[in-house]
Amino acid sequence: MVKSKTAFIMKQPQLGKKISELRKAKGLTQEELVEKCNLNVRTIQRIESGEVTPRSYTVKALFEALDYQWEEVKSGFADEERKVPAYLYFAFAAGLVYFFLAFFEIGMEYDWIQEGVKTDTSAFVGVKLGTFLTYAAFIYGWIRLESFIPNPVLKIALWTMLGASVIWYSVDCFALITGQLALEDYYLVKLSSFGLCYAFMGIGYLTYKKLWSNIPQILGAVGLIAGILIFSGIGVIFGLIPLTLFEIGQLGLMIWAINNIGRSSSPDSFFTADFQG
Repeated sequence: MVKSKTAFIMKQPQLGKKISELRKAKGLTQEELVEKCNLNVRTIQRIESGEVTPRSYTVKALFEALDYQWEEVKSGFADEERKVPAYLYFAFAAGLVYFFLAFFEIGMEYDWIQEGVKTDTSAFVGVKLGTFLTYAAFIYGWIRLESFIPNPVLKIALWTMLGASVIWYSVDCFALITGQLALEDYYLVKLSSFGLCYAFMGIGYLTYKKLWSNIPQILGAVGLIAGILIFSGIGVIFGLIPLTLFEIGQLGLMIWAINNIGRSSSPDSFFTADFQG
């Protein structure tokens, strides 16, 4: 009976009122609360107004940010299982394939441009298309994943990278198939463009807070360094090392996220998105 009473008390709209009271008692604005628990303002507004009933992991994030004893109301929330979208598994698999295909692409580009070794054009185009399609699938997977772990900066960076990939891989294929462009004529411009995109993505990961310890921040710093080195042109070779680590880190963070989507909370952190699947 105690449990059912607790569950009743913490249903909406009482829950929203409780959170609003705790926030005001702390002297916090909704924007300041956002900074403490990595939610977005719109989500907090909807919860406080009683428009939505948040998941247990979202309530936990809010109560901990407000220094309220989560254990006092934990029993009022069922540990709901969230279904992992099948696409995320596909995106992770595509990311793995891309990771290895990229080495072939880089090697072929180096031989073509620096060594003057003109490999079979159709094979080169095939590798380009395979690399693009798998990378686009991986990046789009991260865009979909952003619904679970909100980050507007990263979302913009991911769409920017996807757009840049469409443009430059299209130019590469056009140049190889028609012969009207030489890869070396625009190669540095392409590298600089991708360098900016990687740096932007690195900044996006740096903006995460309270997510899997400090792993996203470390990942973001590595991505930022890789982007700067690649953008500079002269540091491209050195940039491949942090870039490789960055992409491995993206894969690791994605599989961690997939593994935790179906839980109400993760071992040492939690999702703070109010995802409406």
